[in-house]
Amino acid sequence: MERCTRSLMEQTLDDVEFIFVDDASPDESRAIIEKVVTEYERDVILLTHPQNQGLPAARNTGLAQAHGKFICHCDSDDYLEPTMLEEMYKTALEENADYVYCDFFLDFGTSRRYMQTPDYASPEQMIKEGFLAGQMKYNVWNKLLSRELYAHAIRFPAGHGMGEDMTLIALATHAKKVARVSQPLYHYMKTNTGAFTNTFSAKHLEDIDYNTNRTITYLRGWDVPDKERFIAYFKLGIKLPFLMTGEYSQYKRWHKWYQEADGYIAENPYLPFRTKAVQLFAKYHLYPLVWLYAFSVNTIYYGLLSHKS
Repeated sequence: MERCTRSLMEQTLDDVEFIFVDDASPDESRAIIEKVVTEYERDVILLTHPQNQGLPAARNTGLAQAHGKFICHCDSDDYLEPTMLEEMYKTALEENADYVYCDFFLDFGTSRRYMQTPDYASPEQMIKEGFLAGQMKYNVWNKLLSRELYAHAIRFPAGHGMGEDMTLIALATHAKKVARVSQPLYHYMKTNTGAFTNTFSAKHLEDIDYNTNRTITYLRGWDVPDKERFIAYFKLGIKLPFLMTGEYSQYKRWHKWYQEADGYIAENPYLPFRTKAVQLFAKYHLYPLVWLYAFSVNTIYYGLLSHKS
């Protein structure tokens, strides 16, 4: 929390309103924030939930308080490069863009990987090829959005934390112009990289399904051609993590979720062959190959990368 707070306070952009939301945290996070901000002359607002409401509700609380022309989110276990806000704000003004995103670092503690984002000519291309087809993640934290986009009655799904980032897809349908900052400016902390099995609780599954259906319902009102094909790609991307767990029960769940999208696996031209291959392995019940792929990615690739000096 201290590292995150200092990275915000030391931003080179001067005219920033910093809003911290304490979601009834049981630790010393609030005290740490209060101590750090006293060392800086910044416009800081600290809000508190009397009871824990979850990350989406905390984002909404911050949005309700925000007065800035643009909105940027930062998660408490991550941190920013000092020039992030300045570079993204400058790009928004120069490009007249209302939806700006940047490259980022995937941090493993002892090492990091530079995650390069694609360039897109329009919001429609970004949504289709990026968010829905799987070329780019719809993460909240490496985006700078005009506050006007939130004026379309779009808020984060309070009570449904898993998949809450999908809100960025709905917001993008109202964007007039997108722009990319080709610098890695955000540090996303990746932990437990050596863990092969991911646990999906009943609540997690409920939230993912809720947010997926919520997003698809919103996209139904988006007036663009060839929409259904990209929605099918989106469904395949949502259930792909089930194949990365190493658990037979999750492979079976993969088969049950969004079966109507399985016919589109080989058609997606925006994904690498290996990603399509593991889905085809699952479709035809070649589970040993699914397991081998997941083991290679989780244990060998990410495991070695996380221990690289």
